[in-house]
Amino acid sequence: MSDLFLQNQGFLVSITSENEIQVWDLEQRQLASTLKWESNLTALSVIGGSSYMYVGDEYGMVCVLKYDSEEGKLIQLPYYVPSDSIAEASGMSSPYNHSVVGLLPQPASQGKRILIAYDDGLITIWDVSEDKVILIKGNKDLQLKSKTLTDFQKGMGQELCDDVSEDEHMEKEISSLCWVSTDGTVLAVGYIDGDIMLWNLSTMASNNKTEKSSTDVVKLQLSSVDRRLPVIVLHWSADSSHNNSCGRIFVYGGDAIGSEEVLTILSIDWSSGIENLKCIGRIDLTLNGSFADLALLQNDGISKTRGAFILTNPGQLHFYDDACFASLMSQQQKQNSVSSLEYPAVIPVLEPCMTVGKLGFICRDEKFSKAFSKEAQTPRSTKWPLTGGIPSQPLNVENYQVERLYIAGYQDGSVRIWDATHPTFSLLYILGTGVKGINIAGANASVSALEFCPFTLSLAIGNELGMISLYKLMGSTDETHLYIVKETEREVHTLNKGDRPHCTAVFSFLNSPISTLQFANYGTRLAVGYHCGKVAMLDISALSVLFLTDSVSNSRSPVKSLAVTSMSDTISSKSNPEHIESKSNADYVKWELFATTKDAHFAIIDGNTGSLVCSQSLQPEKELSIISTHTLDGGNLISRASSKNDPLNSNQKNETKSEPDQGVTRSGSTPLEVDSETSPRTAYSRQRVENILLLLCCEDALHLYSMKSLKEGDINPIRKMNLLKPCCWTATFKKDDKECGLIVLYHTGVVEIRSLSDLEVVGESSLMSILKWNYKTNMEKTMCSSDTAQIILVNGCEFASVSLLPCENIFRIPESLPILHDKVLAAAAEATVSLSPSQKKTQVSPSGILGGFIKGLQAGKGEQNVDLPEVCNNNLAHLEIIFSSPPFLKPSLDITDNQKVLELNIDDIHIDEPLVVLPSSEMSKKDTKDKGTERDRLFEGTTSDSKPRLRTAEEIKAKYRKEDASAAAARARDKLAERGEKLERLSLQTEELESGAQDFASMAHELAKQMEKRKWWNI
Repeated sequence: MSDLFLQNQGFLVSITSENEIQVWDLEQRQLASTLKWESNLTALSVIGGSSYMYVGDEYGMVCVLKYDSEEGKLIQLPYYVPSDSIAEASGMSSPYNHSVVGLLPQPASQGKRILIAYDDGLITIWDVSEDKVILIKGNKDLQLKSKTLTDFQKGMGQELCDDVSEDEHMEKEISSLCWVSTDGTVLAVGYIDGDIMLWNLSTMASNNKTEKSSTDVVKLQLSSVDRRLPVIVLHWSADSSHNNSCGRIFVYGGDAIGSEEVLTILSIDWSSGIENLKCIGRIDLTLNGSFADLALLQNDGISKTRGAFILTNPGQLHFYDDACFASLMSQQQKQNSVSSLEYPAVIPVLEPCMTVGKLGFICRDEKFSKAFSKEAQTPRSTKWPLTGGIPSQPLNVENYQVERLYIAGYQDGSVRIWDATHPTFSLLYILGTGVKGINIAGANASVSALEFCPFTLSLAIGNELGMISLYKLMGSTDETHLYIVKETEREVHTLNKGDRPHCTAVFSFLNSPISTLQFANYGTRLAVGYHCGKVAMLDISALSVLFLTDSVSNSRSPVKSLAVTSMSDTISSKSNPEHIESKSNADYVKWELFATTKDAHFAIIDGNTGSLVCSQSLQPEKELSIISTHTLDGGNLISRASSKNDPLNSNQKNETKSEPDQGVTRSGSTPLEVDSETSPRTAYSRQRVENILLLLCCEDALHLYSMKSLKEGDINPIRKMNLLKPCCWTATFKKDDKECGLIVLYHTGVVEIRSLSDLEVVGESSLMSILKWNYKTNMEKTMCSSDTAQIILVNGCEFASVSLLPCENIFRIPESLPILHDKVLAAAAEATVSLSPSQKKTQVSPSGILGGFIKGLQAGKGEQNVDLPEVCNNNLAHLEIIFSSPPFLKPSLDITDNQKVLELNIDDIHIDEPLVVLPSSEMSKKDTKDKGTERDRLFEGTTSDSKPRLRTAEEIKAKYRKEDASAAAARARDKLAERGEKLERLSLQTEELESGAQDFASMAHELAKQMEKRKWWNI
């Protein structure tokens, strides 16, 4: 069963596997109401344009529900379709042995008739206003003309035959059904065995036939083999130019078992009768992924485009227009694959395949943020056939600033950048492979690493062939140059000026995949780690290579992480891009680069010369697989750990084990010592460098080292925490600009938050509880996080952003979420439909969640300059009366046109005038006269052969002469005076009646007192 929309009302109805009917409020994004059902529900249908719905269960019961939006309750109404009546009319042995498999309100019946399909093939139409069966048909009524369409393109199988197979009288289980006409006279039914039946219900209902007839039903078969797939989905698209007797049937299923998954489209015509059905064409459309859902865009006066929306897994939406289908029909080929219009995914994950992701932050009050904001507000053009709705709350254009960027690299070498300030990511740029007009070898290789500098808005992109591309995200109005730095040469190319991102440099001097990138010194340095274990340092200001080291590990293990420290890096955490130039020109005393490889080899490299200062294996006794490493400011962490009472010997949880080391007492925070030759600024920088801690995260353990001890050759960790289950990804986060926590993701999908001071678990969750996801291999490669514990994850075709800290709501949810129900658009759609005569003919709710969504958006194609009236609801008020009582007990619904509302006018009131009583004969004549037709009253007193005559001037003046203003005013004053007198007399008579009533009440009261005093025998 598909989820269904209450059309243009902002509610979605669904049925869970626990047989709970749920109504979701799309505007509030919450569950509005639920109703638990005792039996297994098997069918659901909504009466179009209303809040009424039918539900069918496994016992053949059909009940009526209503969602009351004012009270927010889903109510079961007294009305139901009696199974006994269906069983009696159909001859079923027991009404409770067959489940309901389909419910379709009949078009043009104003919701009064419902078609019910049972699993044994029985089809019936029930009239809720008359409480009776209008039509009932089943497998026993079949006398078929069949048409096999398997060899249609070869000219075979065109003639109908009257042969009846031996199994036609056996029970055929229904799997799908749909109306094949807008007036509800032709029905298409799909069966489990792959057959499709077209039933002509107009002749059955009009003649109330019970005998078998070959003119009532025709069987279609998509394949001639005996074993065929069930017909899962049936949809109908009418051709308005052929008077409702020609169109296309969309079929999913019905072909031979084992055949390629396709969507079959049949173009059929029965203008000469259903028994003379003709198949004009057939298309077997090859899908881009497995089929999920289908919705049709009809030419209904609202939308000018006709076609089909096809949803496939994983999450791809394609649109095929009528021109595409017509072209395929003319080719007369059985298998067809055609390019369609694909809805652009907000964040592509599989096509192209995402390989790496990065979350970048921008200083909110800087000029770069404002420049990005202008780009984010630039309207994007689209060819998508649906319009309407608003994606999110209106933004304050003047004050809006981009705060976050999400950057993704892909297997084809491209990079995409989104505005990630709000939950609805907005695409800003697409960086293609290479530079236009310049041939760069290896530019289309898969992206393997990304690094973003928030101070200069520079982006570094590394790929699998060892190429590093540098981009300036803010364009320049001046002429720019592209520098290509190779191993032995350097090229310079001139680029045109522009305001979009442009490539400033390409480094390609080592053919090894880039494993990690790290900006330093406010974007003036870039450290590069290679898969072969080598490390390079690039000078971004001079666009040159400072040095390239040998492999820091004897095993040439890939570099897992890099960290760069310098005097300028440790002065202040406050960033000011305006001072970048002055900082980059400063003469720094010392640079240090920390590199860690995957096999737990650690090296300290001189950042100016590239010489190796220290290199050693952290775990020489066994092989380790490093997940990640993090450099931490240890001044606060160690002081907090030392202030606790023997924290290293505290009881650990079952899944972890803490191992202390004696080195912790000598690895505390180094006191600040300043001599006469050293400035306080330099001394403070040295102290922070010496207090740096290295957190080594392995699959089965967490190791915390002191950088000062590592320089001295001591490889014993100051803290170690064993993990009983293997982890696959880690990240740190900050609070008040200080590292305070560690996020650990395990292969089981469990997510832990640990304190950095003691590595203890302080919180736990899981991907299953948060996202209903299971962990998948290589998921960690596209994961990224922020300093505020916000994690970006990709799973299959899904993309999610999770904040692990409840106090952090950087997305400002829910006020910044997109609007799922647009009331203005819904009102426009209802008004447009109410003005369209063609839309009043049908009351069938669009099937499927995709169909209901498209139905609500089609009004966006309507006239924009039409003054729409107040929204008029469909005339379904009679359903409230029908459904308010059980069947056979409802009040009469006969309301004649002669019954009018009595309107009282003061001029019609006669006070103190003689009562005139007409004789019975006069009363009869008056009644007869009142019952005359409007035409009789209009031409009363004339003959049928009377002709118009020329009137005199006096007659025209007497009829149409207008009185002057003074006469009109005098007449109005007289009328008011007359009405005043009538009101005064009415008031006097009312007072007299009230006085008389009071006197009567007083007399009655006195009489009652006297009667109470009397004994019963005196009465």
